Amino acid sequence: MRFLLTIVLHLLFLTPVFAQSAPQIITTDIDNFWIAYDKIVRTKDNAEQLEYLNKLFIEKASHGQQEMIKARRYTSQEYIDAINKRPEYWTTIRPRTLKAKDFAADFESGIEKLRKIYPELRPANIYFTVGVFRSGGTTSGNNILIGSEIIFGDEKLMNSLALTNVHEYVHTQQKTTNCNNLLGQSVMEGVAEFLSVKAMQTQSTAPAINYGKNNESLVKNAFTVQMFNIDRGFWLYSDAKNDFDTRDLGYYIGYAIAERNYEKAKDKQLAIKEMIELDYNNPVLLARYVDKSGYFTKSVKTYEKKYEKNRPQVVRIREFKNGDKNVSPSITRLTVEFSKEMQPPYRSFDSGPLGKENLIRIKSFLGFAEDGKSISLEIEPLEPNKRYQMELGMSFRDKTSVRLKPYLIDITTTNK
Repeated sequence: MRFLLTIVLHLLFLTPVFAQSAPQIITTDIDNFWIAYDKIVRTKDNAEQLEYLNKLFIEKASHGQQEMIKARRYTSQEYIDAINKRPEYWTTIRPRTLKAKDFAADFESGIEKLRKIYPELRPANIYFTVGVFRSGGTTSGNNILIGSEIIFGDEKLMNSLALTNVHEYVHTQQKTTNCNNLLGQSVMEGVAEFLSVKAMQTQSTAPAINYGKNNESLVKNAFTVQMFNIDRGFWLYSDAKNDFDTRDLGYYIGYAIAERNYEKAKDKQLAIKEMIELDYNNPVLLARYVDKSGYFTKSVKTYEKKYEKNRPQVVRIREFKNGDKNVSPSITRLTVEFSKEMQPPYRSFDSGPLGKENLIRIKSFLGFAEDGKSISLEIEPLEPNKRYQMELGMSFRDKTSVRLKPYLIDITTTNK
């Protein structure tokens, strides 16, 4: 009797552990969307359409749906416009989205495979959300957010959904999914892709992986020029045109680094633990991890020094020497010259350490010179006997998308 009681108590204590580790798959937002959709398409009145959307879908949104809306900044009007402009598309994907629950078994199987190679796996929730075509999937904390309107519109994506889910599940285990520079972001994504492939014992469906392996030198050399940029350019999450005609090549870079570190490691499980738990925003730890792989021919520190040396800089200001304490307050125009040709669409200006009270205010932006190596500004009248500042920020970038080294203009005007 005492033996039986011990077993019962043991099971009672174990049950919450098992329940907690099972993934929660939430599909209610798909159901709510179609309820709202059926009401919306029966009227042409925009106000009524918005009311149906908000009442039947937005206000009933799950936590995951709310997070997706927030992450991608979806608006109610965007939903209405998408519904009205693409009726055939919504009709096509509707029966597919209603089968979302059928993926539960595949998801659970994939997650258990991931747990085998990473026993410390923490539980996460999986939400099938509906958006406006800006995300096929992302994460928020320990939540996986699937963009159903994209995933179910592409049979290839549908067929690889279990693999994609494992990739996103890895993200819920990492310290961050928002890294300080392109290198960190690429390693973070590459780790998730490599481990999803390793866990599922299959090949990556990302075209970037195959292209990168077949064109390694070209891709690698181009990446080293931009690896310390704070933006991702065409390397991640972008359809922007590039010389390779292939998107998301940052995934390949990170994948190759993870693969090499795994192959070199004597303790494979420890290698997996290290790459998942790595602090991608710690420059020392990130550099150590990348260098250990031997993927690049030089050290990360060497590339960083070269990057800083080759960054575009402000060469001079034609109207005065920066730091001058005898600048005429009658100046109404500034011409700033750069060391390299810059990309005209990109620019940013900000106040300096003294704040907005001492800001050189721009009356109008007169534009870039034809060679892209200077800009002209018309400025507001300056007061006499006053210190002024203005910072040219990192939104300025050269033709290879390398960011400007921030430059502080700091002057003092004379009495007249």
